Order: sequence, then C-alpha cells, then structure tokens
Amino acid sequence: MEKKNILNSINSVKDLKKLSIAELKILAKELRNETIKVVSRTGGHLGAGLGVVELTIAVHYIFDAPDDKIIWDVGHQSYPHKILTGRKDRIHTLRQKDGIYGFTKRSESEYDPFGAAHSSTSISSALGMGIARDIQNKNHNIISIIGDGALSAGMAYEAMNNTGVIKSQFLTILNDNDMSISKPVGAMSTYLSKLLMSKSYTNLRSVIKKIAEKLPNKIAKSLYRAEEYSKGIVAGGTLFEELGFYYVGPIDGHNINDLVSILRKIKDSKIDKPILLHIITKKGKGYPPAENSYDKFHGVEKFDVISGNPIKSKSNIKTYTKVFSETLIEEALIDDKIVAVTAAMSQGTGLDSFAAKFPKRFFDVGIAEQHAVTMCAGMAAEGLKPFAAIYSTFLQRAYDQVVHDVAIQKLPVRFAIDRAGLVGADGATHAGSFDITYLSCLPNFVIMAAGDELELKHMVKTAVSINDRPSAFRYPRGSGIGLNLEETSMILEIGKGRILYEGKNIAILNLGGRLKECIQAREDLSRKGINITLADARFAKPLDTKMIDSLLDNHRFLITIEEGSIGGFGSLVLNYIHNNRKNKTTSTVQTIFFPDKFVDHATPEDQYQSIEMDAKGIEKKVYELLNLNKYDYVKTKTIISE
Repeated sequence: MEKKNILNSINSVKDLKKLSIAELKILAKELRNETIKVVSRTGGHLGAGLGVVELTIAVHYIFDAPDDKIIWDVGHQSYPHKILTGRKDRIHTLRQKDGIYGFTKRSESEYDPFGAAHSSTSISSALGMGIARDIQNKNHNIISIIGDGALSAGMAYEAMNNTGVIKSQFLTILNDNDMSISKPVGAMSTYLSKLLMSKSYTNLRSVIKKIAEKLPNKIAKSLYRAEEYSKGIVAGGTLFEELGFYYVGPIDGHNINDLVSILRKIKDSKIDKPILLHIITKKGKGYPPAENSYDKFHGVEKFDVISGNPIKSKSNIKTYTKVFSETLIEEALIDDKIVAVTAAMSQGTGLDSFAAKFPKRFFDVGIAEQHAVTMCAGMAAEGLKPFAAIYSTFLQRAYDQVVHDVAIQKLPVRFAIDRAGLVGADGATHAGSFDITYLSCLPNFVIMAAGDELELKHMVKTAVSINDRPSAFRYPRGSGIGLNLEETSMILEIGKGRILYEGKNIAILNLGGRLKECIQAREDLSRKGINITLADARFAKPLDTKMIDSLLDNHRFLITIEEGSIGGFGSLVLNYIHNNRKNKTTSTVQTIFFPDKFVDHATPEDQYQSIEMDAKGIEKKVYELLNLNKYDYVKTKTIISE
C-alpha cells in the first residue's frame, strides 16, 4: 500500500533526505498535486514548476542546501522548491500582499541564494559564486538550473564562454522541455533537438563510461581520450564541451532513479571543470489541461482544477494589449511596410493575432531583447516600419541598443511598451517603473503614454506616421476604462496634450494610466466644491509647453502625475519651468511619481493605494496643497473663491 501524505512530513530538506527512492516517487505526485492546488487558488506560473518536480526533489535529495547554492533561472519554476524549503505552510499566500513571492528572492529565504525573474542570469551568477567560493577556499557545491528557452538569450552564451576561461567548478542543469513562454525559436532549439536524437553519440559514451568504471585509472584515462576523439567523428562535438563544460546527457528528467543516481555521481566526481547535465522534461507534466495547452499553462489566473478553465469575472472591456494588437493589424492592412517583433512574448504582447494575419511580417526572436532592438534598427534603416513590442521591464535589457543603434542614428523604430507602471502579483521585477526616465533623456525620441484605450489607438497610428525618428508609446497591464472604440484612429499632433475638464485654482497634469484615478479624484473633489482643471499630457517628449504655460498662468497650483520613477515626466516639466520658461512662475508645482523604493507584489489596486497614487491619494495631495482639512468645508469655499 502506498504511503500517504509524505509531503505533510516534509518541513525542511533534512526530512527529504530520510526518504527512500520509492517514497520520493510518491512525494513527487503529492508535490505536483499541491502545486496545482495552490496555483489554482492564487494564479501564477504553473507549467514550468510541474515540469521540474522530480528534478527539484532529486537536487535537494543529493545536495545540501542552503550550504550548497541552488540557483533557479527566472524562478517561475520554483514553487515546488519553495514548498520543500520551509515555506510549505505559507505557500497559500503565493503572489499575494505580504505573501510568498512568485520568483526566487534572497530576502525571503536562505534557500534562494540569488533572486531572479528575468531569464538567463543563472550561469553568470553561478560562475560568480564559484569564483567567490574558490577565492575564499570554501568547498560547497553550486548548481544552476536553466531552461532551453533561456538559452536563446545572449547572456547565457557570454557566461558559458567565460566559463571556459575561468574553469571554476559548478553544475549547470539544462532543463530542456522544448518550450519557453512562447514556442522556442532559433538555432539553439534546433541544435538541442538534434543532440537529443543523436543516439549514436550518447550510446557510445554510455558504454565507454561503464567500461571505464571497471578499469584502472591509467587505462580509463586513455579510454576517455579515445572517447573525446570518437565524439568528434560520431557527433561532431557538442557546443557545450567546446565552451568548456563536461557534458552529460540527455537523460529523462522525470525519472527519479536516474536523476538521483547521476546527481550523486556528479557530486562525488573529481571533474575539475564545470559540468552540464542535459535533462529532458515536459512542461505541465502530470496535469492534462496544462500538457494540452498551447503555452503549457505558463502563466495562469485562478482556475478550476478539474477542468483547467479559468475562474474570473467576464468583462466586455478590452485589455490595452488587445487594443494595441487590433489597431496594429488595422494599420498593417493598409501599410505593408509595418512589421512586428517580439522577444518570446507573442501571446503576452498580443502579437500572436498579428502573426496569424501576417506570418511573413512577424518575428519572434526568442529571449533576446538586445538583438530584437538592433534588428528593428536594421529594418528601419532599409525603409520598413518596425514595431518592437516589449514589456517595459524587459526593454531595460536592451538599453544600450536603444541608445547606440536606434537613438543616435535617429532610426524610426516604434517601441510598443506594454506593462507600464505597477503590474500586481509579479512584483518589482516586472514593474514598468523606469522607461519614461530612461527614454526621455535620449535625444531624438518621441515618447507617448496612453491615458485610456482610445488614446492608445491614436498613438499606434501616430507612431506609424513618425518616419524621421524613434518613438515609443506606453500602456498599462489590464483592461481599459470602457470607452467606445468604434471611433476611427487619428494621428495626434506631436507634442500636443489635451484639456479634459476646466476648473479653478488647481490643475492636474496627467501622463498615462493614472487618468481614470484623476477623473475619479476630480469628481470626488467637485462634490466638496473644489473644481479642478484636468489635463492629459499625452506626450512626455516633446512637452506641450504652451499647455503647461496656460495651466501655470491660470492656476495657483499644478500637480503632475505619472506611473514612473523620478527623472521622468515631472522632472521634464520642472526642468522646463525653471530653465526654459520665459514668464516667471508664481504657481506652486508638485510632482507625483513612484517612491524611491521597489514596490512589493500585491494587487495593482493595493500597490497604488500603498504609494498614494490612487484617487484618494491624489485627493490627499490636493488637500495638502490647499492647506485644507478633508472636512473643512468653510475653509474650502473661502480658498476656492479667492
């Protein structure tokens, strides 16, 4: 009879080491079921974690974390790891306010030696830890686990190339599931597939190793040298060994017997160079709805465990991503020079619909944002109209290319920046906090931010029309505010904002996604006799200086608000006022922007409330400027009438 509830007895990895191999197999089923149950209630990244359940158990069974350092690339597959490393009782708080983070986080646990959420950092960090270990004469093990999708990023190759020179000993486990977020693309994916099929080499090597184990060391070494020679004849060598790794595999990543056996041999081996263990897994393993899903349940909302169907209230309001996708398709139907590029995020950016309509004009370059930007620059140089659809947080990875290859050359690449502002449960690593700042300091750029979904339509069309310089338009995650989108898109006048409501005494100048909250704050304040002028800047660069002058000349107070860090829109406005405005400014100017900290994961509503950038927070700023108590109606009337 199967032993039940083994997982209940696991309170730390020390408990795990007491189990037999047979019990580990039972634990794998329980751990997989627990992961499914948790994510069905919290949402999150499911498929990746299901694919590494056996690997997670085996790694912790053989190695001695936290003394041994286990680094999960990206970290979205780390839920089983978190359950086994003392966070089981809190795993139900996953991705919730004050709860367990959805990726690895150093401050959360000593079992997370390196924080992650962006891909392809694990080999570099492991190499750095290996150097630190060697310099300090320590002898612990270092294990990095990276997926085949993450190998499409140049940083992984840079790290492997450096590994061959430094030769610090550590283990890299390549989790090959033929699946990243979108279907993996590129030569590396093809290479891994061919390597997997190369039975002639793997079988030969297996035989040689078995023979060598039974021979004296001197003869075994000669045999291994012969194997190195035969490898070149049979399989042409492997990329990994040419880069300085000792390659082992590929092996079945769901076979606990093999995993435990091989990991134990690797741990006990005296190989004096980095080892790469190549395992084959199945993303979404053990949960049919995930296995059969196009994206293997990479990222999911709350769902019904039995059917796999999402549990969420239906809304007729389109998401900003959907509006961008549909508008770009509309424009591409009438302009055959429009092409779209993404970096392994075809579904997330909405470009899967574009790809279906224009397969020859769509390019998914894999997790390679740097390459994506420079490729777009090359397209623009030859007369195409490339749209680089990249999340704000991921565009950070290609900043040098934006500066050097696009801005300096004044090439008309169009950046569609999704997930601008705070993004909720994915937390600080995925927040779009800095793009206004890091783009607005660049010469030659046009920078727009959509306050609502109709404005986004206009900005897509406007970007199509800008052919003499680069442009960017940013928009938040989630649904719009419910506007009628039947209106035809129009080209906006570059650097021209709009006045939505006229008021007295105080003006709010919004840029981007806080517009709905500004409207709500204005309505609440008007009921108290405080009538506010509300303007939407539309452009961070170039600024609508005429509108700013008008707001300053006709109001005692001006507030700017943006979903971004210091150095962005508010800073640009202040710079204009203090350094370039001709008339003396007597108005008081206040700027609202993200605080000087990384905002922890929670719902977007909770995040914005915590930093006082919701409607109530905007109202509070108005009261402070007017020197009013919230309920001081007499004083309110006196000040407003002045």
